Amino acid sequence: MGNGAAADWAASGVVPLTGHPDGPPQVPPGRAASTAAELGSLFGIDGAALLAERAAFTGHRRAGRVSVGGSCRLLPIADGWAAVSCARPDDPALLGAVVEHPLPDDDPWPLLAAALAGMPARDLADRAELLGVAAAPVRSGCSAPLSLGVPRPVTGLLVVSFAALWAGPLCAHLLARAGARVVTVETPTRPDGARRGEPRFHALLHSGERSVVLDPSEPGDRRALASLVEAADVVIEASRPRALRGFGLDAEAAVAHGATWISITAAGRASNRIGFGDDVAASAGLVARDAAGLPVFVGDAIADPLTGLTAAALALTAPGELHDVAMTEVVARTLDGSPGGCARREGSDWMVATPSGPVPVAPPRARPVPGPAPDSGTDTATVLAELGIR
Repeated sequence: MGNGAAADWAASGVVPLTGHPDGPPQVPPGRAASTAAELGSLFGIDGAALLAERAAFTGHRRAGRVSVGGSCRLLPIADGWAAVSCARPDDPALLGAVVEHPLPDDDPWPLLAAALAGMPARDLADRAELLGVAAAPVRSGCSAPLSLGVPRPVTGLLVVSFAALWAGPLCAHLLARAGARVVTVETPTRPDGARRGEPRFHALLHSGERSVVLDPSEPGDRRALASLVEAADVVIEASRPRALRGFGLDAEAAVAHGATWISITAAGRASNRIGFGDDVAASAGLVARDAAGLPVFVGDAIADPLTGLTAAALALTAPGELHDVAMTEVVARTLDGSPGGCARREGSDWMVATPSGPVPVAPPRARPVPGPAPDSGTDTATVLAELGIR
């Protein structure tokens, strides 16, 4: 690993989140921290530190083959390893369908692990995609580096975000830092699940934007959604394309009229796979290896902030483009064959070795929260009136 990548990992806050809780923190493979730092510079922000920012708020720490947030695990399968998330109320039942065995809601993991131990990677991938489960085999490999165009100013541009959780909201947040006007849209039945998470982190990502709630089952709200997208300079979508198509929204038509459309999915617009930050990152190959050579999670849902940074950088490029931002590809682009390593103790500190000498391991750190996030829907009437929609 080159000195730059090692040093960037050490400074990012990700190293303390990687490895077993009773073992040394580990330096991840590849150059995701360096990539994040480069992308963050477009917005005047420490992009590498964003990779571990949520953990600075939650206080979560490394847990080996259990994700930092606790909802994803690395489990052996017949021909390797898989990353499996169980974060939603319906997931135990869906995972039970994957392995063709009922699983208890309170602790599905022992039976699930036993059932997956004999399942080939291809079967798991096919069943998970069919059933809408965030699970996939851990693979290795890399993709071509991201090519960005010349960045444009976005001051005053209208960004309409349908995104929830972390990656899409971070994209919108970075564009707001660059001067864009951000409107986040939720529906009455599908509010942003991050509202139930760490409130300071949610406020950090959403402070200063405006919140609109519209019901696509209501004809008036459906027309308002179409008008809002028509007025947008940038649209952020962070779900499978069929979701917004079901609202009557057409990405290709919006792009033809000059909008930039950012489409964030687990594996691309042509795929039905779903995924969250931990399982996506691990399945793309971003795992560290313990002393036994077995995989452990890298950071906290690291595919999310890495994708948010990438999506925001793409939104800065020329208008009138549909950017198919596959989280797995975003992660794979950072893997360059470098293996990572372990931090070592020097006195009371953990240090990472580089060709230029040891550098200290930084903890996760959070930026100050500038203000509260808007309540859901609090700006609906004002935003629509300003745009002449109602």
